[in-house]
Amino acid sequence: MSEPNAQWRLAARPVGLPKRSDWDYVHEPAPEPADGQILVELEYLSLDPAMRGWMNEARSYVPPVGIGEVMRAGGIGRVTESRHPNFTAGELVSGMFGVQRYALSDGQGVRTVDTSLAPVPVHLGVLGMTGLTAYFGLLDVGRPEPGQTVVVSGAAGAVGNVAGQIARIKGCRTIGIAGGPEKCEWLTEELGFDAAIDYKAGEVRADLRQYAPNGVDVYFDNVGGELLDEVLRRLARNARVVICGAISQYNAEQPPRGPANYMQLLVERASMAGFLVFDYAKRYPEAVAQLAEWLQDGKLISREDVVRADLEQFPEVFLRLFRGENVGKLILELGRHGR
Repeated sequence: MSEPNAQWRLAARPVGLPKRSDWDYVHEPAPEPADGQILVELEYLSLDPAMRGWMNEARSYVPPVGIGEVMRAGGIGRVTESRHPNFTAGELVSGMFGVQRYALSDGQGVRTVDTSLAPVPVHLGVLGMTGLTAYFGLLDVGRPEPGQTVVVSGAAGAVGNVAGQIARIKGCRTIGIAGGPEKCEWLTEELGFDAAIDYKAGEVRADLRQYAPNGVDVYFDNVGGELLDEVLRRLARNARVVICGAISQYNAEQPPRGPANYMQLLVERASMAGFLVFDYAKRYPEAVAQLAEWLQDGKLISREDVVRADLEQFPEVFLRLFRGENVGKLILELGRHGR
């Protein structure tokens, strides 16, 4: 294949916030698929806070991206060549293809994208890993019951806004924590949250007391750090704390500190549990079907922050996540070569 392939490869382990020089932007000929493989031309890249953790040399739920390896990322693209029995050229597919223009895949973990359910970017958001994360984290780990109070941090982010909307759909009192009045207004005015707390205003403790007078039954945590400690102070009896992420800690140059108020788990007979969406892979079709139904019924609102740019702009677009500049699911749209 004559097309050149552009790739972002990890060049160094970041210290604090990643910078452009932590990656190398390289070009090489596009690969040729062997038997059992497909070649995918990427059109959309999913940009997620978890990618920052994958850059660290640390024990985690997946191995770190190696120095010199293509930066790990999910994406959607079109099969340009197939030597795999389950895929045909021209199909749109979703998978962990990496930050590059063309990706080879053996088909493992690759799903076809059904555009009759929703536009393509939605399949990286509500109908993609972020929506699945919210679905299983809230419903299987959080186990909310109608009338209970659910608090979500990072509530204007890709996972948080979906988790809060599902809580609302399930009949819960839903409180979102986000940064800035515009995000908070979006949560209450458009997504139907019962209340929103602007953590940047510095009144989190008082606002939690006001909006959750009987305590917090389920806390879906995407942030960690001080916000986790504040919510732990307000737990209701038998509360469930769902550890989804800790974006406040990802760029810390010191080891992350643990929660100071964890003894509230004992006092309130509460539980705190982490989870990984990958553990629910066999149930993805169930979740996608339910999320799509809620979307089509208008019960669930999808918001994608799609940035159309060349692949070369990946570092700058990615860092929007850590500046609080995006609302909803951040996606880099690449377009297609020669189209």
